[in-house]
Amino acid sequence: MSYYEEVMEAVGQVRAQLGTLAPQIGIVLGSGLGAVASAVTDKIEIPYEQIPHFPRSTVAGHSGRLVAGKLAGVPVIVMQGRVHSYEGYTPQQVTFPLRVLGMLGVRTVVLTNAAGGIREGYHVGQLVLLGDHINGLGWNPLIGPNEPRFAARPEAGLRFFDMTEAYSKPLRALAQQAAQEEGFTLDEGVYMAVSGPSFETPAEIRAFRTLGATLVGMSTVPETIVARHMGLEVLALSCVTNLAAGLGSTPLSHEEVSETGRQVEDRLASLLRRLAPRLAAHTARVS
Repeated sequence: MSYYEEVMEAVGQVRAQLGTLAPQIGIVLGSGLGAVASAVTDKIEIPYEQIPHFPRSTVAGHSGRLVAGKLAGVPVIVMQGRVHSYEGYTPQQVTFPLRVLGMLGVRTVVLTNAAGGIREGYHVGQLVLLGDHINGLGWNPLIGPNEPRFAARPEAGLRFFDMTEAYSKPLRALAQQAAQEEGFTLDEGVYMAVSGPSFETPAEIRAFRTLGATLVGMSTVPETIVARHMGLEVLALSCVTNLAAGLGSTPLSHEEVSETGRQVEDRLASLLRRLAPRLAAHTARVS
């Protein structure tokens, strides 16, 4: 069975459980942010292990299930947990869930993650909007044969495609407006993706800052690349769960990352509830 056939088998299984629900917005929740799914109403929950070929989360803070339903009245499908290459998954397995979302009919994805703050002035618990990224993983999920059948729009699915606007400017503007109405400002940052699982050294953080990175983490970039290959619009939000190596006074730990995520998830859920109808209206206009 080909990779495309595996994706479509998973799509068929999920679609059968969704019934008449047809979400066009997908949300991926990062470390410690999984409880945002509790804001979804009329829930349909599908554990990853019930979906053929779907990779399973092995990291604490990643529940490992799809949650579909309504967010502020908008049909959505939420990934409560993701997988990473450091868990032993291939690039194709890491991005398999995004392929499934796109082939289900999702046209806009909101990616969230826990990140280390590199820029001076960031504080723990801050939400930062991604304006760009640097791929420091050492691999690209599209290496190998191109599969144009994954295109969600006629102009997508190309072997070589533009990444000038990896993170949609219109969606970023909507997020900025929603945040202001929630009483806070969203800074924009540049996310540096590294493989992990070890945290970075102070020297690496200094190098990343020189390159222009303001945040560092171990996810999001492969999903963004695959989403853009499919023609999906991407909005991404980082939660600064710790100051990067050399910038804080305590050793880095996953427990700190998860705990900070739990403290911020109510703010994130409130922002996403306000944002969802605007994302839906934008998606309807451009689809």
